[in-house]
Amino acid sequence: MRVSWSLWCFGLALSLSILAAPVLFAQDATPGPMAPAPEHHVTRIEGVPEPVAPPSLPPAEIIQAFSKKEETYQATRPQFSYRKTIHIQEFGPDGRPSGEYLATYEAVRTGDGKFYERAVGPPQSSLQYLSFEPEDAEALTRVPAYPVTASQLSKYDVRYLNTEKVDEVDCYIFQVSPRTLDRQHPLFDGVIWVDQKYLEVVKTYGKWITDLGAIHPSTLPFDMFETYRENVEGKYWLPDYARADGTYKMKDRDIPIRVTIKWTDFKPFPAMAATPNVPASPPPSAAPPSPQNSKP
Repeated sequence: MRVSWSLWCFGLALSLSILAAPVLFAQDATPGPMAPAPEHHVTRIEGVPEPVAPPSLPPAEIIQAFSKKEETYQATRPQFSYRKTIHIQEFGPDGRPSGEYLATYEAVRTGDGKFYERAVGPPQSSLQYLSFEPEDAEALTRVPAYPVTASQLSKYDVRYLNTEKVDEVDCYIFQVSPRTLDRQHPLFDGVIWVDQKYLEVVKTYGKWITDLGAIHPSTLPFDMFETYRENVEGKYWLPDYARADGTYKMKDRDIPIRVTIKWTDFKPFPAMAATPNVPASPPPSAAPPSPQNSKP
């Protein structure tokens, strides 16, 4: 009798487990919430690393190739609309954000082809220490996006450094330094990462300088920017993420601050209608004398 009861219990348990298996399997198969995509991994170049091996192509050939593409991307960028956000943060003693500023803009083009950025609503701010005008924040994004174009190449010394991965892309690293400086034409001083396969710049880190030093808005201390590119339409590398850190100095403390700039929603502007060529009207001929003023 005890054996029969044990077998009955075992059979009941087995039946219940079989019935429950599809439910458990369905629960396991249901995907959970997706983690948000991580930001770009920000790194810093300290000193000048010694290359472990020479690049597969002569450095001069790589430089010529990517500088020509930079010229193309610089000319192409105004042909795309986008949305841009400027996010400035203050950090407290615990390292957590204690206040922030957020402004959003969209790129538009007028009927006559002029390109400008239009604010999407007023900026939002909970900053406790920083004080600046919105124009100062906007000036952060007027820094040229393409530092080493073919037409500017003669103004720089460009030197191969090493290799590194950037967002899973194998890259060559080049040091870029201005040859001469003046007061009217800022030049780039920093490092660029070039895709080894397609010879395109995918990341830059540096500042723009004149003979007076690094340029930045007078009320904001940001000058060293790390900027990443996004491949748009499979052929254009346009900036999509930039970040800089700085310190706002007060009498009794230093406030760490950070700016993050993002460009999203790249879309080509509609093609502009061609303006018909209307021939100029000939100048009016001299009017004949009126009958009453004519002599007989």
